Amino acid sequence: MRFGGRVANKFSVIRKNLLQFGGFLQPVSTDKENFMTIQRTLSIVKPDAVGKNLIGRIYSRFEENGLKIVAAKMKHLSREEAEGFYAVHKDRPFFAGLVEFMTSGPVMVQVLEGENAVAKNRELMGATNPQEAAAGTIRADFADSVGQNAVHGSDSAENAALEIAYFFAATEICPR
Repeated sequence: MRFGGRVANKFSVIRKNLLQFGGFLQPVSTDKENFMTIQRTLSIVKPDAVGKNLIGRIYSRFEENGLKIVAAKMKHLSREEAEGFYAVHKDRPFFAGLVEFMTSGPVMVQVLEGENAVAKNRELMGATNPQEAAAGTIRADFADSVGQNAVHGSDSAENAALEIAYFFAATEICPR
């Protein structure tokens, strides 16, 4: 399971959210004539980018590239929420620093929807290390380091489903 930590009843909330929305794992829609798959993915504007007032500029990148924001909320993650969300990394040497960073200030959490949203968002974000990110990507333009790299994005459709359910109930998502 992707999530863990001390968020004991968070699993039941995630399960409820997944069931409520029909699993999130299915594409939102498929245009068989044009072979397009409309997906949803989770994105987080991290504390470093929020602190530099970059939310609007990052949102513009999403929208200019065909990704619609169908849910969004600003929140200050608790230690428990950050540990649960990043539980997959709990045995990695950077885990404590990641949790500390993600709880250091507010974040913007959003659900993006669009054609092949997971891959498109990952392309827009750029490489995890901003020094290796292609010019014009969010991380190349706005991130300072690997540890403070401006944004998070789901790495697969399956993880997107889990990550969306971690932060949003189905009723909070507004297709447009």
